[in-house]
Amino acid sequence: MTQRTTAAPPGRLPPPIAGARCKACWFMLGLAALVVASFWSLDLQWAQFFSLAALRDMARFLGEFFPPDLQPAFVRRVLVATWETLAMSALGTLLAAVAGLLLALPASRLHTGDAAWARAPTRMLLNALRSVPELVWASLLLIAAGLGPLAGTLALAAHTAGVLGRLFAEAIENAPAGPAAALRTQGARTGQVFFYATLPQVLPQLMSYTLYRWENNIRAAAVLGVVGAGGLGQLLAFHMGLFHMGKTATVLIAMLLLVGLVDALSHALRRWMAR
Repeated sequence: MTQRTTAAPPGRLPPPIAGARCKACWFMLGLAALVVASFWSLDLQWAQFFSLAALRDMARFLGEFFPPDLQPAFVRRVLVATWETLAMSALGTLLAAVAGLLLALPASRLHTGDAAWARAPTRMLLNALRSVPELVWASLLLIAAGLGPLAGTLALAAHTAGVLGRLFAEAIENAPAGPAAALRTQGARTGQVFFYATLPQVLPQLMSYTLYRWENNIRAAAVLGVVGAGGLGQLLAFHMGLFHMGKTATVLIAMLLLVGLVDALSHALRRWMAR
């Protein structure tokens, strides 16, 4: 019995640059043209930025940060503000995750035949929440909540709820449909299908999104204090405004350590969930 061999198909040439299959090429060319146009349209004074006078002034300004103020009384204030910033970010992220999940359900189509009448208006609400920056939310909420961490926490929760709600909705819609369809054929209700089929599949992804946003909210919480929302940012704005550069350096060091700690913790938790 003879063994038949089939000839390998002839090699195909890559698609032409103007072909429909090379849309990515045109996209990259358009993006490069946009970058070039941005550099050309902005008045970027690179020569002045890298001049000896500018470098000398910057070096003198950075030298004023040393040595940091490590007096015990001030270090205690910084530690309290650090804890306040950490608590703001954690509570704001938790509130945002709960609100985002509640909004993700009407913002997603749970199955093929789902009418999803609330999908469009809920997604418009999520767009509005995340379109407003945290600083603007904090400035608005300061009127109702007053100075302090409450306004900052609610500002983080409002903006992050818009971000997580959209990410959660996409994850729910892209979940494998097999387990949910099997439960629906058995007569399970929508809530039962979600909690026993959809949620277990997407929960690791939702947790990963939440941890990543917590990392971002640590940085945002440290900045929100600039408008009076408490935490390290409020200390930073106060002492930098008075040119207390030693105290400012201490606050900056606390910010760096806090961000590094939360980044490492979040990375470790994501790796643990991926096992």
